[in-house]
Amino acid sequence: MANIRAGVASDVGKIRRRNEDSAVVGTCIFAVADGMGGHAAGDVASRLAVAALKRLDDVAGPGPLDIRDEIVQANADILSAAAADPAQGGMGTTAAGLCLGRVDGDECWIIFNVGDSRVYRFAASALDQLTVDHVAPESVTMRRGVITRALGTDPGPRPDLWVRTAEPGERYLVCSDGLPLELTDAEITDVLAAGQEPQAAAEELVRRAVLAGGRDNVTVVVVDYLSV
Repeated sequence: MANIRAGVASDVGKIRRRNEDSAVVGTCIFAVADGMGGHAAGDVASRLAVAALKRLDDVAGPGPLDIRDEIVQANADILSAAAADPAQGGMGTTAAGLCLGRVDGDECWIIFNVGDSRVYRFAASALDQLTVDHVAPESVTMRRGVITRALGTDPGPRPDLWVRTAEPGERYLVCSDGLPLELTDAEITDVLAAGQEPQAAAEELVRRAVLAGGRDNVTVVVVDYLSV
């Protein structure tokens, strides 16, 4: 039985009027969704995305295809909600996270991403970004750019999926782009390396991001994989 500890924190920041981020910390699924659209109900889109992903907790040993299916369903749920309410037309969201599942019988982390929310792995004092931001390269300014893949589109986006062997002692970070917008990799590493419990580490990262500028909503999930 996997021994996992996780924490989550979120803040609206200093500029935005409402928090359009959503997060899920489940039994096997840990994810963040960053809603887009402002007046077009980005917060609704992000909530629908994490609600779909939360269903992975009900799957025995979920695999990459299970994750892909829930992302496809989340996209359909967002489109249906937008069609039912014109005020929600055009809403969308990113989605990124990791799920502890099984591939060929082995326990693995399955990492996924649509958009520019991120998943990092912290181990042996090193921070590695595992996901690739889906942004137009020519549009990147001040560490952000125009998103090229998001949930809430027709046809739906293709999620990136990676599989990694689960190794005791590793720490994962899932975050919306409000975190790397304000903190450098070195600043993030300082917090993750401090030895705090996941909840305290998540809260500290959010606190520092808001103090550094808080130009966007910021949401952080920290996951520790301790042992089997």
